[in-house]
Parts: sequence; structure tokens; C-alpha cells
Amino acid sequence: MSDRLGPLDAEQMSGEQRAAARAIIDGPRGALYGPFVPLLRSPELMACAQRMGEYLRYRSAIGTRLSELAILVTARQWNQKVEWAIHAPIAEQSGIRADAIAAIAARRKPHALREDEAAVYEFCIELHQLKRVTDQTYAAALALFGEHGVVDLMGINGYYTFLAMVMNTAQTALPDATVALLPD
Repeated sequence: MSDRLGPLDAEQMSGEQRAAARAIIDGPRGALYGPFVPLLRSPELMACAQRMGEYLRYRSAIGTRLSELAILVTARQWNQKVEWAIHAPIAEQSGIRADAIAAIAARRKPHALREDEAAVYEFCIELHQLKRVTDQTYAAALALFGEHGVVDLMGINGYYTFLAMVMNTAQTALPDATVALLPD
């Protein structure tokens, strides 16, 4: 499978593309990679997406550990190997247990999750699979995270679904063959 919308050389980029790329490179990501490579073809969309992603990834109301868990559930639902390769190590470093990550990769419900992790997992699974969240699951998330946290959790699922769609269509190449791979 070839990378349909791979990296652009600097001389191929318009001024708007160069400015959008520089904003990503100068931000917390520190480099232009993953979904931002194909999104560079639409610099305004990329700029809007990166601002939303910067908030959801680094400053969401549910915190990094739970955000990373939501990202992994989303990546698994979309079979998105680049998202997985980037976020599985971050999730583990953030406190998500390796056996929970392996269970999600294998499409199994993780055991022995903390209460907040179980609430995030159930919320994400229902949202992706049922296309809605049950009253019981919503109430559990609301009790733990408040409305701000629930809205951010919805946003994380939507944002990383968007990125998965972009990378699945673009057939974005994995960043490094040595990272943990997501099984088919």
C-alpha cells in the first residue's frame, strides 16, 4: 500500500502550506507527521484541525492518561495503525497498563481498569459501535468528568475519527517500523 499523500518538499509548498507546516513544527508536536502530512494539501483545514487537536491531546478536561485511552479505542475502531503507533507508547507512559493496551489491540475488553478508565472505555466503545451512548454510560462519565469532561471526551472521539479517516484514505505510512503495530 503506497502513501497517496506523502510528504511535500519545501519547494513544492505554497506560502500558506509553509506557514501551516511551520505552525505545527513550532508547536508542541515539534514535527510535521502523521495526519498533518496529507492535511497539508488543505492548509486552512490543517490549521483548524491542529488547533483542536492541540487542545484535545494536551489540555483536555479529562487529562492525558484518559485522552490517550480514548485515542487508542478510536484507533482500534478505525484500524488506524499510524494513530496506534504514535499513541500506544504515549498511553503506556501516561499510565495505561500494557495489558489494557494489548486487550484493546486484540479487540477485547480490558480487565482491571480503574473506574475512570472503565468509564472512558465504555463511553468510547458505545459511541463508536452503537453510534450513541446509553444513559447508564453517560451518567457514569458525567459523574466522573462533569459536562466539560464529557464534551471533551466526545470531541476526542470525533477528532481522532476524523484523523483516522484522513490517514486511512491517504494510506499514510507508519512513522517507524519498530513501533508497536496494531494487528489487522
